[in-house]
This record gives sequence, C-alpha cells and structure tokens, in this order.
Amino acid sequence: MSELNVGIVGCGNISKIYLENAGRFGNYRIHAVADLIKEKAQARAEEFQIPKAYTTEELLEDPDIDLVINLTIPAVHKEIAIRALENGKHVYGEKPLAVTREDGKEIVDYAKAKGLFVGNAPDTFLGAGIQTCKKIIDDGLIGKPIAATAFMMIPGHERWHPDPAFYYKAGGGPLFDMGPYYLTALIALMGPVKRVTGSAQTTYPERTITSKEKYGQKIQVETPTQINSVLDFENGAVVSMITSFDTWHHRLPNMEIYGTEGSLIVPDPNTFGGPVYLRKKDDREWQEMPLTHGFADNSRGLGVADMVDAILNNRKARADGELANHVLDVMHGIHDSSEIDRHYYTESSCTQPDALPAGLDERYFTRALRNSGAE
Repeated sequence: MSELNVGIVGCGNISKIYLENAGRFGNYRIHAVADLIKEKAQARAEEFQIPKAYTTEELLEDPDIDLVINLTIPAVHKEIAIRALENGKHVYGEKPLAVTREDGKEIVDYAKAKGLFVGNAPDTFLGAGIQTCKKIIDDGLIGKPIAATAFMMIPGHERWHPDPAFYYKAGGGPLFDMGPYYLTALIALMGPVKRVTGSAQTTYPERTITSKEKYGQKIQVETPTQINSVLDFENGAVVSMITSFDTWHHRLPNMEIYGTEGSLIVPDPNTFGGPVYLRKKDDREWQEMPLTHGFADNSRGLGVADMVDAILNNRKARADGELANHVLDVMHGIHDSSEIDRHYYTESSCTQPDALPAGLDERYFTRALRNSGAE
C-alpha cells in the first residue's frame, strides 16, 4: 500500500482547507466526499476533482476507503466516528472529539478494541510556532514551567458565520469551540492536566445573527459563553484560562508560559506559525526566536498526514484520540466545576505528544512512507 484512501464526511466551511491541503502530503489522497446534502458533496467533488461524491452511508460503506475525516457538526461526531469504525475505517475528526465525555471515551475504547486509529483536530500544535515553543521548553531555555496564561475572548460567531446556531448548543460555546486549540497546545507543551476549577455563565440568553445568509434570525443560547478557569497540570504548572464569546475588545495575550529561568510568548494556537518571543530572566528585552520547524502556513491536514504515517509505521499518532479525549474531559471538568462549586479532578490522562523533527516539510511523509516499506 503506497498511500491511504481517505473520505471526507461534511462539506461545510472547514472542508475547503482540508481539500486544498490534501495534495501537499504524499501518504494519503481524497477518494470521496459526502454530505447530508448530496449537492454540497457534488459541488466539492467538482471543485477539487474528487473521484466520488457520496451520501454519508455510501462513503462509510465503501470498502476502498481506509480513513474517514469527520467534519460534521459536534452533535454527530460520535455517530459518524462509531459507524466508520464499525466499517473497519480509521477516523480523524474535527474538534471536539464528541459532545459528552462518555461518547468520547466510547470512541477511543471502541477504536482500540477494533485495532483502529482515532485522531482529532486541532493539529495546529504540530505547526512551526508551537513546535518551536516546545523545543525552547525542552531545551530548558525558560527552566521549569511554573505557570501560564491563555485568553480567547471574542464577541461570538453570529456576526460572520453563515450558519452559527450550533456554536450556542451543547458541544459549542467558546470553550468547546476554541478551547481545544488552547488546551491541546498547553498539553503538548507541558503535559496532561490533573485538576481544574471553573466559573461559567451565559451572559446573553439570545443572539441575533448579523451574517448575510440568515440575517436577523434569533439563536437561543444553551451553553455558557463566558468561562474562566484555573488548570493544575501534572508537572506542577498552574494555568489561568479565559474563553469568551462575550468580549468586544481586550489587550490580553493569546498565551504565555512562565518558567524558573524566563518567559515565553506563544503564538495564537489557532494558527500554525509564529511569532515566538523569549525573554530569559536577565534579558532587558523580548527576543523574537527563529522558527525551528516547518508548516508555518495554514497546514490543516497535517494531523491526518501524521496519523497516516503512524498507521503505516505502527507508531503512536501525535494528534490522537487519547489526547483529544483528555481535552474533552478537561473542558467538561471546567463546566462541572462551576456547576458543583468545587474542584474537578480529571478522569483521564494522556501521553504528551512527541515533538516533530525540526525542519521537516511535506516531503517527510513521502520519505517516511518509502522507509516504512509500504510501497
């Protein structure tokens, strides 16, 4: 087998960048696309010259597809993942892994029982920016990480998204929408979380859509939209994190990590690039650090390529289900802590993902494929 055949379920906004980037990596190709509205799948197939435009059921049952990329809304992440696994296919999904922690655990456990791989977005932590930060920390340039801050604070998605209602349902909100980027980056840099404390509220019970497609329609908000939290990591670091759909303006950084020997400004974890800034304890100024890793542009699909490489070479994928399940557990724990008025101790953990080799580019995955003897 020289490459894996991949099918995409869900042809909404996010599918475009996955399809644009698929040709960058030499170890998988898009064999088919599917959507609940088959005309959307046909349009994507024509746009990107994909061989097959399917219904979801047709794609899941196609024996030629080895791996399913699940780009559906969060409410059906579990359903599509389980059905793909039942049909003997590996699964890589958009975030979050599932809506409930029970569903997330079921996906991961079922894949393990079937001997199949589960991967999950975000894969931005594999980009040049976060990987450069990981190398700085691993090289000891800021000493032992002792604390960090993370802030994702915006007014909400109803101003621009063509169909934003699901952002305000269960499995949505700022924590479940954007929190995976921040939490995955923090876990990649510092390891798993052991305890969380949260305070969450719903500021506006109703939202008005002002994007063109559904202008003026109302959304009933069913999930918290302002979540402040404190995270205690297994390595001893304490992190303050805010995720908000209720903030018009602010001047807080995306993410900073503070160590015994210095501080690190981490780039926006929703992007793949920099800049990265380091300031050691005796430095008078911040220094912009050269990026040590590739993939500084929008490289969505990098996690898929890494998982395919892991499948072909029988190793652990970096953006895997164990990591995504831990992120899901942490997010629920933050909500739970606010509701029960006490700390939440995580029910899960994960292995801190290995660093990517410095300086690699798309050709790495083709070379690794050749070296695996898969051709």
